[in-house]
Amino acid sequence: MALIVQKYGGTSVGSPERIKNVAKRVAKFRAEGHQVVVVVSAMSGETNRLLALAKEISAKPDPRELDVVVSTGEQVTIGLLALALQEIGVAAKSYTGGQVKILTDDAFTKARILSIDEAAMRRDLDAGKVVVVAGFQGVDADGDITTLGRGGSDTTGVALAAALKADECQIYTDVDGVYTTDPRIVPEARKLDTVTFEEMLEMASLGSKVLQIRSVEFAGKYKVKLRVLSSFEEGGEGTLITVEENRNMEQPVISGIAFNRDEAKITVLGVPDQPGIAYQILGPVAEANVDVDMIIQNAGRDGTADFSFTVARGDLDKTLNVLDRVKAVIGAKAIESDKTMCKVSLVGVGMHSHPGIAARMFRTLSEEAINIRMISTSEIKVSVVIDEKYLELAVRVLHRAFELDQAV
Repeated sequence: MALIVQKYGGTSVGSPERIKNVAKRVAKFRAEGHQVVVVVSAMSGETNRLLALAKEISAKPDPRELDVVVSTGEQVTIGLLALALQEIGVAAKSYTGGQVKILTDDAFTKARILSIDEAAMRRDLDAGKVVVVAGFQGVDADGDITTLGRGGSDTTGVALAAALKADECQIYTDVDGVYTTDPRIVPEARKLDTVTFEEMLEMASLGSKVLQIRSVEFAGKYKVKLRVLSSFEEGGEGTLITVEENRNMEQPVISGIAFNRDEAKITVLGVPDQPGIAYQILGPVAEANVDVDMIIQNAGRDGTADFSFTVARGDLDKTLNVLDRVKAVIGAKAIESDKTMCKVSLVGVGMHSHPGIAARMFRTLSEEAINIRMISTSEIKVSVVIDEKYLELAVRVLHRAFELDQAV
């Protein structure tokens, strides 16, 4: 008998019929003798609907009250799923984040989990009940409802698995696992049986939408075994995300190709080539709560340098406004921007012991006349910024060049 935490996203519980299907799946695990905790999101589209209602009332809703509003979506889902389980003869009990007591800080709309009181859940599990918990939410020290921000339900699932020392945390989505790249771009993309936390963390941070980066970080920190499965297909082992590499000599050096269309490049031209200039540029950007990704500084012969970096496209205008204010202070000659960029990345833990990966990547792109604008590397990834119009071509040729469609 195992203790399993299962998380179902909004599409998985998007209608009463789908909720009934989830109940049947959970009942099978319970019938096999497993203890099951189920974490659910709001029904698909419900959180956006609630946010829109709040915006109709107030252009800038108070964060505390906004959390009160949006957290109701998950409360509906847990009650419906508990009822669906009871209807098929499975004892079940629902919990909001506050009822579990998922204690968070008071950063409304983006709270962080501080601790979880698992005692009540354990009593129900020992009594043979399925425990159904609202994802995405908790309470602060004052008892105020908080929400965990983007990917919050995944984070709830992993956090509960860590607190309960579960044997496995299963994340059910609309895909049946983690693929070598997006199958919509490369039909030959192959589902991975296993992937390491390091690789999944890179993929999530580089644009893979299967799992949110925060939940992967949490799982890696607390050594929670994660498995990604489809909620719409029966059977299948999905993809196991684990600490163990489980690699043999035939395992590909590259596990996958991640990409992100949401890139904008900014270049600050002709700044003095002197100590502290990077901070003078990026300090005000960071104070504006803008995350900077890739950075390159090119020194000229006239004592000046060009400083380039990338930000999310949604932050481009904000960043340019900040730089316009500091342009004269830092002595920049001009500021240029381009929001037609994208990032493509090779990811693989075997990369650090196999030289020549970057060169092979660059050669493959050059053969297709794809110009590389920026480069970033780590032990397990190589990322390049290229023109967005070449994204799909780049992913396809790299997938083929590194033989990621070949079964191992």
